[in-house]
Amino acid sequence: MKPSRRLLADLARQRIERILNVALEVAKTDYETARKEAALARRIALKYNVRLPFSLKRFFCHGCKQLIIPALNCRVRLSRRTHMLKLTCLMCGHIYRRPLTKNLT
Repeated sequence: MKPSRRLLADLARQRIERILNVALEVAKTDYETARKEAALARRIALKYNVRLPFSLKRFFCHGCKQLIIPALNCRVRLSRRTHMLKLTCLMCGHIYRRPLTKNLT
């Protein structure tokens, strides 16, 4: 009997999270292995049509789809005038801009 699509998607999501957590731990010592692990996690997400949560999606460059780690292979800048966070991938040069909001609490 074939497992349901929902069960496969849940298993894929758990595996992706586990693989990316390992990749982030290994990235500081062995970036090449971490990059391969992240590529594997992305392929699993594409195969099972699983959306990555934002907390994990932010570790992928939107230009070249490679693993990006701040201060390792991407530059992080804060813009005071426009209140933006700028991440620049050092592999492809893609700039990811994210607005910064003030916490009112």
